Amino acid sequence: LLKETEESEELSEELSEVQVKNHHIKTGEKSLSHSQTKSTILLKKRAKKSFTCPQCGKSYTLKGSLRDHMKIHTGKNLHTCDQCGKSFTKKGTLNDHVKIHTGEKLHTCDQCGKSFTLKGTLKDHMKIHSGEKPHTCDQCGMSFTKKGSLKEHMTIHTGEKPHTCDQCGKSFRKACTFKIHLRCHSGERPFNCDQCGKKFFRGDALKDHMKVHTQEKPYTCTLCGRSFSQMGSLNLHQKRHNGVKDHMCFDCGKTFVRDAELKKHQRIHTGEKPFKCSLCDKRFTWSEYLRIHERIHTREKPFKCSHCDKRFKWSDYLRKHERIHTGVKPYHCPPCGKSFTQLSSLRNHTKNKCVKSQ
Repeated sequence: LLKETEESEELSEELSEVQVKNHHIKTGEKSLSHSQTKSTILLKKRAKKSFTCPQCGKSYTLKGSLRDHMKIHTGKNLHTCDQCGKSFTKKGTLNDHVKIHTGEKLHTCDQCGKSFTLKGTLKDHMKIHSGEKPHTCDQCGMSFTKKGSLKEHMTIHTGEKPHTCDQCGKSFRKACTFKIHLRCHSGERPFNCDQCGKKFFRGDALKDHMKVHTQEKPYTCTLCGRSFSQMGSLNLHQKRHNGVKDHMCFDCGKTFVRDAELKKHQRIHTGEKPFKCSLCDKRFTWSEYLRIHERIHTREKPFKCSHCDKRFKWSDYLRKHERIHTGVKPYHCPPCGKSFTQLSSLRNHTKNKCVKSQ
């Protein structure tokens, strides 16, 4: 609540500072134009912040802004959104916020036609077209169109991670990264694949996944020639070539390439089964086991053969089936040199038929 109301009051403070009359102000020697007046008043106000909060020490140029800020500490007279529960110190800021839920976008860019809920957001957007970047980092000189972007950038220099998850205690520098992380706990996967129905936490993960269906594999291992649809998959694959397994289970000593693999493995020891089927209440150690199980209920067969239109519940079955069409035989018997499409066929051959292996 404190973070939300602080963000809204900063917006209100900036709006108050630029509310000047659209006429000239007499100074005795000359009159100032409207734009000059705004700049002069802003400089004077920012130079002197004489109204300080006794609770947290935050200072303001306007007494009214301090009065609004105090509502954060008292919790009184806050304006709360009945859609999402977010609170604001000003009624006007709440009215603007509500437009997010209604989808109302009255402010349109005359350059590209993009529409926005808030006039201030349109104003920030226009800086993209004008190339204006008025907010500059005093540490490295990098410039930004929005004050909020500069504020977020400054955390690189300070090392600050202001967004902390109350579920696991993990902290994040960026609000957008924090939002994505929260989906790990809520289970929310808003990005859906229209080919197989698989859901993802992030849009870029869906984009990478789509390469599975298009058969696009732009990342190739220089050691064995195997190709991958995702760069991350290639990196992990190369770790296996190098024998790098730097994540160890303290219960059994087993090592893993990825930390995520270790965490999944540890559920074997803890007996944890966090994934429950909504149709039969059966529980699973891993989410992928739940997804596979659910196909029993839905009879879904999302994996289609590109050669004969036969469909399969599982990708492994499709991959094995396609070897019938491609003639690929990846499993070799070293003693006699014979090759097989299926691992089970190789095992059967080695056990019962291969004379040279006896």
